Amino acid sequence: QVQLVESGGGLVQAGGSLRLSCAASGGSFSNYFMGWFRQAPGKEREFVAAISWSADRTYYGDFVKGRFTCSRDNTKNTVYLQMNSLKPEDTAVYYCAADRNPVLYGSSRRYRYWGQGTQVTVSS
Repeated sequence: QVQLVESGGGLVQAGGSLRLSCAASGGSFSNYFMGWFRQAPGKEREFVAAISWSADRTYYGDFVKGRFTCSRDNTKNTVYLQMNSLKPEDTAVYYCAADRNPVLYGSSRRYRYWGQGTQVTVSS
């Protein structure tokens, strides 16, 4: 059983930056493909980013457009999401997720383990 705990959310002005972290425990972290998703009120959960087991591949949602960077440190069992140039429409609860092999990395249904989420609010 893998436990995931996100941190780093908060309130930021438009144009600002935040760095989210997701600490994993209870499993061999390097065996898990990691993803970030977000969900705004009244909207479906949306794919943000994903990173492969050894960090050699990263994937991003279309809306990211170079503003976010996903990384991981397998020695610290942690995955990160650096978010720059934040916009009010980025306001959402951000979740990290893990799966040994989600195949469809952009589908939330493919990830077995989820964190509780961290709120990101971007003011205009």
